[in-house]
Amino acid sequence: MNAGAEPRPEQGTVQAALRFWLPVIVVVLVVRSFLFQPFHIPSGSMMATLLIGDSLFVSKFSYGYSRYSLPFSPPIFSGRIFASLPSRGDIVVFRSPKDDSVDLIKRIIGLPGDRIQMVGGHLHINGEPVPRERIEDFVATEGDFVDSEEVPGRAIRVRQWRETLPGGVSHATLDLVNNGQLDDTPVYDVPPGHYFMMGDNRDDSTDSRVLDEVGYVPFENIVGRAEIIYFSIGDGAAAWQIWRWPTALRLRRFFSIIR
Repeated sequence: MNAGAEPRPEQGTVQAALRFWLPVIVVVLVVRSFLFQPFHIPSGSMMATLLIGDSLFVSKFSYGYSRYSLPFSPPIFSGRIFASLPSRGDIVVFRSPKDDSVDLIKRIIGLPGDRIQMVGGHLHINGEPVPRERIEDFVATEGDFVDSEEVPGRAIRVRQWRETLPGGVSHATLDLVNNGQLDDTPVYDVPPGHYFMMGDNRDDSTDSRVLDEVGYVPFENIVGRAEIIYFSIGDGAAAWQIWRWPTALRLRRFFSIIR
């Protein structure tokens, strides 16, 4: 090509595309890495607050950054920077203390130094029963559970309680069965710098009550706080199955604030 020659049209198109998309990609990467990370709910352990098929944003800056929330952090990085302590009742995503490759989502029930126990399915914190009241049943439908055969083409009603934690956070919990395996537990003494996590679906949640699978969660393992549901699809449908959207989308859950 002679000096000063005009660039070929396709070269101009590629350059224009790069100028447009490169800033967009950079912004998306920055937002996802440091501000908000999307998370998909794969199980029913947080029903009725969160359902299978909910997609939500997790704020990564709520508690500062650790090696689990700060991207590309060196292996020697430990603790948190810009730390802000979680509150009881927060719903958080955290890295499993027992499996470094697994992220879990639960509610913070116990703070460092707390004593936690389940007695007859009733939560006790520091020796005191947490106030709760029976509310209307939760209506579960096919697709609300991992194994949809649990609800074979019909709706079932599940007992539901309104629980008010110390500090004032009020939320619903489900009671699937009488005398569940985790309805009666020993006293758990939460160590310093750790948190006690539980699912709202108390009979179908592997959480801090199971010490050899989850146990106490170190502060640095918390990735961020669940903030808002931006998409939700039920009936066992996947988000990419657009042809199922007319009947499967849960539009009422779009842009719901998570409590």
